Order: sequence, then C-alpha cells, then structure tokens
Amino acid sequence: MDGASGHGYVPRRMASQPESPALLDLAQVRAHTLSNGLRVRVLPERSTPTVSYYTFFQVGSRNERLGLTGISHLFEHMMFNGAARYGPKEFDRVLEARGGHSNAYTSNDVTAYYEDFAAEALETVVDLESDRMRSLRLTEDSLEQEREVVKEERRLRTENSIFGLMEEQLESLVFLAHPYRWPVIGWMEDIQRIAREDCEAFFRTYYAPSNAAVYVVGDVDPDATLRLVERYYADIPAGPRPAPVPQGEPPQRGERRATVRYPAQAPALLAGWRGPAARSPDSAALDVLQVCLAVGESSRLRRRLVQELELAVSVSISWGWRIDPGVFLAFAELAPGVPVEKAERELWAELAKVAARGVTAAEVRRAKALLRSSVLHELATHHGVAHALGQAEALLGDWREAGRALEHYAAVGPRDVKRVAVEYLDPTRRSVVVLDPEVRR
Repeated sequence: MDGASGHGYVPRRMASQPESPALLDLAQVRAHTLSNGLRVRVLPERSTPTVSYYTFFQVGSRNERLGLTGISHLFEHMMFNGAARYGPKEFDRVLEARGGHSNAYTSNDVTAYYEDFAAEALETVVDLESDRMRSLRLTEDSLEQEREVVKEERRLRTENSIFGLMEEQLESLVFLAHPYRWPVIGWMEDIQRIAREDCEAFFRTYYAPSNAAVYVVGDVDPDATLRLVERYYADIPAGPRPAPVPQGEPPQRGERRATVRYPAQAPALLAGWRGPAARSPDSAALDVLQVCLAVGESSRLRRRLVQELELAVSVSISWGWRIDPGVFLAFAELAPGVPVEKAERELWAELAKVAARGVTAAEVRRAKALLRSSVLHELATHHGVAHALGQAEALLGDWREAGRALEHYAAVGPRDVKRVAVEYLDPTRRSVVVLDPEVRR
C-alpha cells in the first residue's frame, strides 16, 4: 500500500471571502499500487449512492512520433471494440443494462476513460475495464472501422472548422521540436498509415497497468474496492517503460506568422505564446490573466474589441495546463470588413497595457471569484472529483494537488498577473495565424 496519507481538502480562506467548510476530505483517499504497477486511488463519499470510475493512461499526442501521429486518439476509439470476455459493442450494452454510462477523451498528455453508475454496479465496471486492459481485440476489421470514424472526425472538427485549421497551424509555429507541434487527432496521412502491428506495440507499452491509474470516488468501501481491483487486475502483466518524450525546444527569436485561406465571411486572428509547464507557479497566474482578458462581458478584450470598437464579433483566450510548456492562445473572429491590421494593432495595444500597467485589484478579485466557482462546481460531484484527482496526478505528479487549486488562486495578486504578462506575452515570441477569407466559386 502507498498508505492512506494525504492532505485534507481544506481550502484556505481567500481575501474578502468568508471561511467555508471543507468540501472533501482527501485524507480519506486510500492509495495503493499493485505489483504490476497499477496505481489505485479510492475516495469514499456517500452523500449519494453513485460512483465515478476513471482510468487515466499516461499517454497522449506528446508520446507519439512522426509517421504515427494520431495513434493515441485512434486507440481511444479502439478500446470500445471488445476484448476476451466482452465482445464488440458489449461494453456499453452491459454497462447501460446496469444503469451506467461511459465516455473517454484524449489530450496532448493523457487518455482517460470513465464510467458513472449506481454503486451496486461497481464489480461489473471493474470486470469490464480490467477485461479490455488485459485482452483488447485488435483486428484488421476493427482498425479499419475506427480509422474511418476518426478520419471523418478530423474532417468535421479540423478541416471544416476555422478555429481547428488555425489552431493546427499555430501549434506547428509555436513548437519546432516538441511533439506538441502536431494535432492530437493526428495528420490525415498518418491516420491512414497506422497498421495493426503499430496498435499492438502501442497497447503493450501505453495501456499496460504500469502506465495507468484508476480513481474510484463515491459510495464505496475502500478495503472492499481495493480487494476487488486486486482480484481483477493483479494478473495483467506490466509493460515496457515508455520512451522519453523529446524536449529541447529551441528558443524563439522573433515573431512567426502563417496565413490560412478558407471560405469564410470575415477574417480571424489567432495568436499564441509558449507558456510554462503545469507544475510552474505561474500557471495559476496565467489562469487569472486569462479571465481578466476574455472571460465574461466585463473582461478587457471583450469590452475593447467587441463592445467599444466593434472590431470583433467574439474574442477568447485559451490557456490549458500541460505536462510540458503549453500555449497561451488569443482568438478573435473579426467583424466583416474590418482590416486584420487594425484589429491586430488594438489587440497588441491591450496586451501591452497589461504588461506595462498591470490589472486592477477589482479585476483580479473578479477573476478569482470566477475561478473559485469553477473549482467548487467541479468538486461538487463524484465525477468531477475523480477527474480532478487523475488530472492532478497526471499533470502535476501528485493527486493531492487536486485539493490545492483554490490555494494557488488565492495566492495570485495583481503583481503576479502583470509579471506573467510581461514574461510570457513578449511580442518577439508570439506566433500569429491569420484567416484570409477565400471566395467560394
């Protein structure tokens, strides 16, 4: 056993906010590692007779290589095509018959699967999940079937999406060496090229218990749950150690630009800067900056670019935490007839104001209130807690970090926001993609 240690979930009081009781007690988490390397974290929470069961595999597009981009996402689809005990399409049929449902997602860093269900279905879920981790069916037919599904998904979400096309171009500008430079869904030619032998090698390495962690949150008995997991998973062999992820991204020494031509009613603008890794203390400050700039009607960019100058019909900021240094994105859909150069000047001017003068204390209080609300909503459900534990361990290296989000936000002040704006939004280190509307013929 790893022991039942852990910090209780006791959010520290934020300035000007009343002290509130702890939502969760993470000291109740039972952490255990099987002999094959599978990590298991169980948190009993019996306010409702439900359970959320998350399986995180430490693999995403950052673990791929050129020629096999997209295999992580393709494999997410393959996991629903049957195993030794439960054949094709049986997984959801059995789960739904017990009142549960499932889904999955793939990101740059992880692939996660979850089931939400009534507590009495726990053994069924453990049986289903262990079955496909032990003996997934990898056939030519299932590969071809899922390949076509993924190709269609890529056409829909990337090749026929203005933002999808621009984001794909931007990431390939921001990163020259790191695997973050290709899209999670992969390049179309690579998706077409992936062979069954590639899938078998991928499965043995990245879907082995030694590369996975299970999070069980809800109306469960921790001792009984750990015995159940031992019984179903202990005989699954560990896998080989995954290859290290290439680092060594060279420093950016000037602005990088690209233009995307695509049928549209108006231009659009997407800019990106390399940010820190998730473990950096600056990640929380960038969350606050993101909200100050573009979350809500009273955010800076929305007020200036959309409401006052009417240069854009929408503006947004995207800052997602990643294992390695990620990307801080600014996206603006311009109003028809607005020159891109004019919108760019105003966007750069607003960002320069933040770097030069910072943001007000009131803006920071508003941002932290919105972030706090978001964290509290996530931790209000078994599903949200299980996901938060998995994300924290995958990105930050410790599931206990799931209980420290409010503490990190509470520590951010206006000076921190100004400092990260100066450090990360340097004009000489930005990458810019412009949508040039193409006339349909």
